[in-house]
Amino acid sequence: MDLSIIIPAYNEKGNVSILYRELKPVVDGITKKHEIIFIDDGSTDSTYQDLLDLKKKDSNVKIIKFRKNFGQTAAMDAGFKNANGNVIVAMDADLQNDPKDIPNLLGKIDEGYEVVSGWRQKRKDSFSKRVISRIANVIRKHFTGETIHDSGCSLKAYRKECFKGLDLYGEMHRFIPALLRWRGFRIGEVKVNHRPRKHGKTKYSISRILKGALDLFVVLFWQKYSTRPIHLFGGLGILSGVAGFIILLYLAIVRLFLGVPIGNRPLLMLGMLLAILGVQLLIFGLVADILIKNYYKDSVPYSIERIE
Repeated sequence: MDLSIIIPAYNEKGNVSILYRELKPVVDGITKKHEIIFIDDGSTDSTYQDLLDLKKKDSNVKIIKFRKNFGQTAAMDAGFKNANGNVIVAMDADLQNDPKDIPNLLGKIDEGYEVVSGWRQKRKDSFSKRVISRIANVIRKHFTGETIHDSGCSLKAYRKECFKGLDLYGEMHRFIPALLRWRGFRIGEVKVNHRPRKHGKTKYSISRILKGALDLFVVLFWQKYSTRPIHLFGGLGILSGVAGFIILLYLAIVRLFLGVPIGNRPLLMLGMLLAILGVQLLIFGLVADILIKNYYKDSVPYSIERIE
């Protein structure tokens, strides 16, 4: 299989049929060895029936049906794990991504990149959504070191090996380029057309922003401390323990040499709290280190491109 197109869909009745009609001639013009995988993410409308109608017409269409709505990240993870193509293209089902941009993504892949992200330079979303997305991109680039402009764009192309051993959860589909960059894959970018939504309702919400922010912390942890968590928790434990020791030493000097009572001083409680917290963080770091070693027991925390 040369090419897999994966398309998560949640309550996109009508849209999936239109998208297929736009997508099919583009993909046929690239290769006959392809598959179009729709993931029905627990739709409550007629999306699944529309997909069944498409499958009757085209044997290259495959359908993954979720029992309920698990979210876009879960749908994309299922698509990646069930794709057979050497190159995988992911896109939305809401018609805002333009299938005609796919050849440009694949052309960039042929230049030697393993990941190519779409850049919606002229977005057709609401003003508030564009502002929030712009802020999120700035924050994400600052903390993850990404160089691409629009990590949140679903239209992306990947080589299949990118997803070996990669599990997605939460809202982590937004951080796929950051995760793959951390593993050493080369990431490129091309400008793509972005179209306004004409049918259906957007799935964008405040809760997704909050979930994305929490997932950013997870990504940062895996990037910096996934192999040695003791460096994080142990470092914090040492800082806390040293601060507590200094406070308690000061109070001991005050009590022994100046005779000042310290039993009712809040500083005593703070010093004890910091000292105890420091010990706990050190122990937690050691336990986390042991768990990480067990996690990597059957895998390795690196990616080999080739052996010659």
